[in-house]
Amino acid sequence: MEYKDYYKILGVERAADDKAIKTAFRKLARKYHPDVSKGSATKFQEVNEAYDVLSDPEKRRRYDTLGPDWQGHVDGGGRSYGGPGGVRFETGDDGGGFSDFFQSIFGNFGKGGAPGGPGGPRTTGRVRDFRRGGLGDFDLGDLGDLGGPGAAEPAGDAEGPLELTLEEAFAGVRKPIALELDEACPTCGGSGHVNRKPCATCRATGWVKGQRRLEVKIPAGVDTGARIRMAGEGPARAGGGKSDLYLRVTVKPHERIERKGDDLHVDLPVPFVDAALGAEVSVLTLKGNVSMKIPPETSSGRVFRIPGYGMPHLKGGGAGDQFVRVQVTVPAGLTDKEKELLAELKRLRQERT
Repeated sequence: MEYKDYYKILGVERAADDKAIKTAFRKLARKYHPDVSKGSATKFQEVNEAYDVLSDPEKRRRYDTLGPDWQGHVDGGGRSYGGPGGVRFETGDDGGGFSDFFQSIFGNFGKGGAPGGPGGPRTTGRVRDFRRGGLGDFDLGDLGDLGGPGAAEPAGDAEGPLELTLEEAFAGVRKPIALELDEACPTCGGSGHVNRKPCATCRATGWVKGQRRLEVKIPAGVDTGARIRMAGEGPARAGGGKSDLYLRVTVKPHERIERKGDDLHVDLPVPFVDAALGAEVSVLTLKGNVSMKIPPETSSGRVFRIPGYGMPHLKGGGAGDQFVRVQVTVPAGLTDKEKELLAELKRLRQERT
């Protein structure tokens, strides 16, 4: 029986750490998944088998200990010998989809039983945790880079987008959301196998789509980049239990109001005559329109502050301010009389100089 070099299959060094092994597996699982590459089921199974061994500390230790001359330590019945403390591995009927090489070395240990008897830790062959920086693990509809900045923390939790209007971020709201999450298959419990055979429900991946309809409470003052934690609302974990869901906030730009931190900025068009003579004008705020006095001889670009009309401080009381920048507008469609009066004003101004 041919020796399988699991390190070569994953394309990693023998001293590779868990992170390097997981990264290599992600790339190959994405490349050879049967839904992506036709005729690659055998290669996909080989990659999965290699990862199952190298990602499990106990299996990896035994694999490294036996090495290429493994047949000198394991007989055809799946028994290791050659010294005290040898461990007996009983080979199963169909190998749970794994190779004869795998079964000869691991037997029931590879299928979830403890070496030498029942009751040991479950270490079934499965497509393990390879979460991306979004909802779920591995979306075959999006074959971009996996992981990277913004990945859900801690490992095993899920992260999804939440888009808000500036008005919603200002007031704070209860917002209904609908999400689709990848979670542990309820049929096989995330193992990918049922009675040592590939699970038909999840196609041996261990993960299925799960729907979530939730209502999330948005605190007033939240800004783009914030993450809202919903405890226990994430995907079902392999082996039972729920993970957490993190919602990554994006606040959409407002048509007229610009946010800078907790302060708001708005441009206010003011007719030339009102800016020259002074007037009381209406200003748009997120609390509704408010009145503000423009003093005489106000130039375009002048900024006025309305205290406390900015965004609520997310931590602590109070709020930012709103700044109003005047934009003096020139009237259009002037009548002959208006043109005459403006010409007279021009003449008077010139006489003063």
